[in-house]
Amino acid sequence: MDMVSGFALLVIFVVILALVIVFMGVTVVPQGYQYTIERFGRYTRSLTPGLSLILPFVDRVGVKINMMEQVLDIPTQEVISRDNAMVQVDGVLFYQVLDAAKSAYEVRDLQRAIQNLTQTNLRTVLGSMDLDEALSQRDSINTRLLNVIDQASTPWGIKVTRVEIKDITPPGDLVQAMGRQMKAEREKRAVVLEAEGVRQAEILKAEGEKKSAILEAEGRREAAFKDAEARERLAEAEAKATRDVSVAIAEGDIQSINYFVAQKYVEAMKEIGSARNSKVVLMPMEANALVGTLGGIGTIAKEIFGNGNGNSKNVSTGSVPKSE
Repeated sequence: MDMVSGFALLVIFVVILALVIVFMGVTVVPQGYQYTIERFGRYTRSLTPGLSLILPFVDRVGVKINMMEQVLDIPTQEVISRDNAMVQVDGVLFYQVLDAAKSAYEVRDLQRAIQNLTQTNLRTVLGSMDLDEALSQRDSINTRLLNVIDQASTPWGIKVTRVEIKDITPPGDLVQAMGRQMKAEREKRAVVLEAEGVRQAEILKAEGEKKSAILEAEGRREAAFKDAEARERLAEAEAKATRDVSVAIAEGDIQSINYFVAQKYVEAMKEIGSARNSKVVLMPMEANALVGTLGGIGTIAKEIFGNGNGNSKNVSTGSVPKSE
């Protein structure tokens, strides 16, 4: 009976021991992580996410590696640029572990190593640039840092995905000087634009005056042509009237002579009456005197043309006796 009880206790002890050993050999790796396994202190393999078994008392979990992309802040540091300007720079770095064994056993304190490497290369890159270049070419700085840091950290089993400069802060007096420089540059640009506007306005004004003068000259020329044409037509009309009167005189038409002389007489009186410097005009204005004058002129013309032709004709003012 005692032997049965001792054997039962032994079995229970063995079962409990086996359960403890099995429990110690079961390892659960969460998603996004990998565990390194060391056997008697030497790396043997890496456990991927899920349920895994190891040999208790022989194998042990070495380092738990985060395989997700991680963010590392780069602390602020003072950097001297190529033109001896002291600036404060900080940044941020993104990296991801690709090889858990290398990241665990190739470098000690991975994040500190990445941080120091980034700070060193940041001073190198900014030290080779002027302040204006550093402030205006952040993309170029980020690209250069990414290439250098990624290449240097490849033996550590990581991949640097992005490096970004957060702030570049010059000293206060330098910021004020830059502000004055920017203000002067903008004022200069405003003056140049204003002068350019004035010059353009003067050019446009000159072109307008030129076109106006051309149009005015063309107008005067056209008016001169019209005046010349009108004078030509008036002269033609006067010549035609003179020819008609000459023909009428040649034919002995005394009435035409009287009309022509009376028309000229009336026009002369009109011009004398419209003159500005004439205040009083003393002339025979009676109609009988005018008719008598015209009759006298007609008689003189009749006598002249009658003597030339050897005969006489009647006129509108009276008749002349025939010669015997």
